[in-house]
Amino acid sequence: MSEITLNYASPVDLDTHGRYRPGDRPGPRYPFQGRIADDGSGEFPAEPGRYHLYVAAVCPYAQRAAIVRSLKGLQDVVSLSYVDDDRDGRGWAFRERRGADPVNGFATLREAYEATEPGFDGHVSVPVLWDRRSGRIVSNDFPDITLDLGTKFGGDSEVDLYPEELRPEIDALNARIYEYANTAAGRVASATTEEEYHEARKAVIAFLEELDARLADRRFLFGSGITESDVRLWPTLLRFDLSDNPAARISERPLTAFPNLWDYARDLYQHPAFRDNTDFAALSAPTGETDPWRVPVEPLRADWDRPHSRAAV
Repeated sequence: MSEITLNYASPVDLDTHGRYRPGDRPGPRYPFQGRIADDGSGEFPAEPGRYHLYVAAVCPYAQRAAIVRSLKGLQDVVSLSYVDDDRDGRGWAFRERRGADPVNGFATLREAYEATEPGFDGHVSVPVLWDRRSGRIVSNDFPDITLDLGTKFGGDSEVDLYPEELRPEIDALNARIYEYANTAAGRVASATTEEEYHEARKAVIAFLEELDARLADRRFLFGSGITESDVRLWPTLLRFDLSDNPAARISERPLTAFPNLWDYARDLYQHPAFRDNTDFAALSAPTGETDPWRVPVEPLRADWDRPHSRAAV
């Protein structure tokens, strides 16, 4: 194997390259949707050492992939590296803060997309699952990546994130988590009228209240074990008080005011797979003016290390 030349992108330069705007890019948002096969079939069979994950500390969808990799004990099966936290118009890039690309020596993640589809000019997202053997992207479709990491590579047999008998219920809850949690802050923030804003934010608060009630008699969303649903929800809870809520002005009540949900969020954070894949320094609090009819919300850094009582639930 030839030695990889480690390259770094030049510093972020908004004056030269502008801001990165995913909506301005042509084509589908997640064009690469290959799947891992665990029966030896297909283009991408599950093979230790063959695949690499590109992730970003600031991205909740990428964080989910990193968490699943750790939960399943796949650190020696699927390698992982980070892009830089900040972007300009070039998209995600590799800089000294997070380290170089150890697999291909790319300076920007767009190079991985262009290697997969020459002339690619669409949206460059994380996470990306890369195939060393074919030298191309398997998938940048974040929901499929965590499902494949959780079910196709073996790993810790005691951790079943997607139990066969619960899959219809998990899929149904995941759809609601995506609508009322994962993407909710953006929808509230983009409301252009007071009526639209209050309707959107009340839907989010109602969902948080529903989850808080659900967790009154179970440790995790589906009982005593962590599932794909917990992994999909948790990065949004992590960001709620520090960034999403202050940015979108969703709720006067912080996450800490939902007692079961807050205890549950700390329970997960104190698990090594969640803690070790969290960097609070990457989660910045927003600043700036906003519409006068939005509720005032200040960033809150709560005590995530405070003991919880979830083991008794």
